Amino acid sequence: MSILWTLIIGFVVGLIARIFSHGKNTPKGFILTALLGVGGSFAATFLGQFVGVYAPGETSGFFGSVIGAVVVCYVWDYFTHKRAVKAETRGATADSGKAQG
Repeated sequence: MSILWTLIIGFVVGLIARIFSHGKNTPKGFILTALLGVGGSFAATFLGQFVGVYAPGETSGFFGSVIGAVVVCYVWDYFTHKRAVKAETRGATADSGKAQG
């Protein structure tokens, strides 16, 4: 039952994070949104413990999870956008070579 609640809360946190992060490449679908929320919660907990906001063994709260998920969403957008730009650049180079040849 605990895993089910984790996925449900992760999904809600992921939805809220998707609202706050505007990008073409934001994760879509139930599974990616839930993973975004759960990953954001883990990231917020880890960074909070590293900085000293949370004690060892203490987890982040709902708002910390949302902030962590927004950060994870921006990181996701950065890497997927970078990969998409490389693919478009390769396609444009191949197309320009064909047009000249």
